[in-house]
Amino acid sequence: MHFLDIGEVVERTGVPPSTLRYYEEIGLIRSVARHGLRRQYDHDVLLKLSLIGMGKAAGFSLPEIAGMFGRDDRPDIPREQLHDRAKELERQIIELRMLRDVIRHVADCPAPSHLECPSFRKLLKSAPNASASRSPKPPAGRAKSTRQR
Repeated sequence: MHFLDIGEVVERTGVPPSTLRYYEEIGLIRSVARHGLRRQYDHDVLLKLSLIGMGKAAGFSLPEIAGMFGRDDRPDIPREQLHDRAKELERQIIELRMLRDVIRHVADCPAPSHLECPSFRKLLKSAPNASASRSPKPPAGRAKSTRQR
């Protein structure tokens, strides 16, 4: 049986050798043989690397992605987790569209000062608060400090 050399996998996927070795170290992929010092992979590694790339692009962590493969190394993806991620991506898309609209308006607005522009003020009120939506919540049991520095 013909295996893929690590160089072939890198060429076909664009995944650097160091990343392939790391994925192997944490158990996401595995080499099936060696040719000299070079790792050899089964052809299925290409599909698995595509799934890993898609999972990363969707915002899943490597441990979450690792949990999506069953004992037989076949995808065993919890559908509820995918639905939750799709909802989160939809929320991010809406926020990014709103941000895009604000930026376009700022770029094209003829008002001498953007704060004088009623459309800009309206867009600001409807835009998500970037710092509030991305800031981590304080740990449970600890009160948020109200003191300003």
